[in-house]
Amino acid sequence: MYVAVKGGERAIDNAHAFLAEERRGDPAIPDLSVAQIRAQMTLAVNRVMAEGSLYDPDLAALAIKQARGDLIEAIFLIRAYRTTLPRIGHSRPVDTGAMACIRRISATFKDAPGGQILGPTFDYTHRLLDFKLAAEGEAPQAPTGAGLADKMPRITDFLNREGLIQDEPPGEDTPPDMTRAPMEYPAGRALRLQALTRGDEGFVLGMAYSTQRGYGRNHPFVGELRIGTVTVEMDIPELGFAIEIGEITLTECETVNQFMGSKTEPPQFTRGYGLVFGQTERKAISMALVDRALRWKELGEENEGAPAQDEEFVLSHADNIQATGFLEHIKLPHYVDFQSELELIRKVRGAAQAAARKEAAK
Repeated sequence: MYVAVKGGERAIDNAHAFLAEERRGDPAIPDLSVAQIRAQMTLAVNRVMAEGSLYDPDLAALAIKQARGDLIEAIFLIRAYRTTLPRIGHSRPVDTGAMACIRRISATFKDAPGGQILGPTFDYTHRLLDFKLAAEGEAPQAPTGAGLADKMPRITDFLNREGLIQDEPPGEDTPPDMTRAPMEYPAGRALRLQALTRGDEGFVLGMAYSTQRGYGRNHPFVGELRIGTVTVEMDIPELGFAIEIGEITLTECETVNQFMGSKTEPPQFTRGYGLVFGQTERKAISMALVDRALRWKELGEENEGAPAQDEEFVLSHADNIQATGFLEHIKLPHYVDFQSELELIRKVRGAAQAAARKEAAK
């Protein structure tokens, strides 16, 4: 498709060497280790794992280092690596109700059963630069008693006792896997949630924000936001039972939304849902808002034509790797295409000028 450039291979090799030099930076400054990135840039690591669809903090940290901090490039690296891995089995669905929480809050009940656990959060910081971080010092210590909380009851369960919130319909026994089959429309909720949890955080945030501003009539409350660790179990056919193969950190958000009822359903609350790897609460809340906006058809609501209610628009544009590939490919040589466009413009201009001269000669 493209015309080869003479000497292009050597130029590309030099560009790679230049890139490696720029990535390393000033050799007089100690090299940033993968362990440092994993331990001290955890939110960036979490985003790369979530949007790369691979839970491995070490590989995510390595990708961030290799990508010079470009998180979308790091996500691309992780997804590319993920395609090389064999799939040896499937884990059981994780039980987020048994999550050991480091953070658990509700915006619906002040005295939520189990209590509000603020955990590590920017919510109450002053957003002022802390210049002490630029100086060397001792590592800060969390107050005594901070840590994981025992199993917490779900807030929506209390609403469910009075029938005030819609029961979740049973999901598919084996939901489709969008990493192994192309997206198809219309997409079921399981597939939509997969696309949203892998979607670009900024895009999903923008869609969620649009629903709050009236483009989709979405006025939610955060019923519960919880962050913590859950165990992953896998069935071993040879043993005849499941074993624990590890723990992962997740962020889960359930929103409570108004629903005025329909011909078959009484007025009640409905839910939006978000679940993301790591401590990624902005993404989880955004995902829950967009999930609820996309449920208009199954809830019998009117489509107001809002972008967040358009399933194909949202899911087709949420993936930052697809978007980046399509956007950045225009940097590549398009010499033949441009020459044809250039020739066309010259012909059109020539015809227009000839017509103008002919008109002027009358």
